[in-house]
Amino acid sequence: MQEVKAKLSFLRMGPRKVRLVADLMRGRKVSTAIDRLSLMNKKAARYLLKLLKSAVANAKNNFQLEVDNLRVKSITVDGGPVLKRWMPKAHGRATPIRERTSHINLVLIEEKVEAKKVKTKKVEAKKVKTKK
Repeated sequence: MQEVKAKLSFLRMGPRKVRLVADLMRGRKVSTAIDRLSLMNKKAARYLLKLLKSAVANAKNNFQLEVDNLRVKSITVDGGPVLKRWMPKAHGRATPIRERTSHINLVLIEEKVEAKKVKTKKVEAKKVKTKK
């Protein structure tokens, strides 16, 4: 089975916000994940959709894999560097602001497509009674 990887680094969004959306696509087929992300009303969905399409393009062009057979094997959202800022407050004070970033790793895997077995029903010959 072939694995395809894609990575998004230094996304200017907190990892907790991205994980909310990433959890919904873990283990799903690619077509289902794309449908869910395109209809979702979260800012992180836009970035994850772009990353997923990039991984699908990698699979298609670099490994000649069939898009219908791909599934999201794993997606991890890790914290990146934190940008530290200061916000002025009352009475000459300042409070820290921590602008978090995220690193996202996406792994797609190819599912094996097995040929469907056709069940054949045995038709028993029915005895036809004739009238004499």
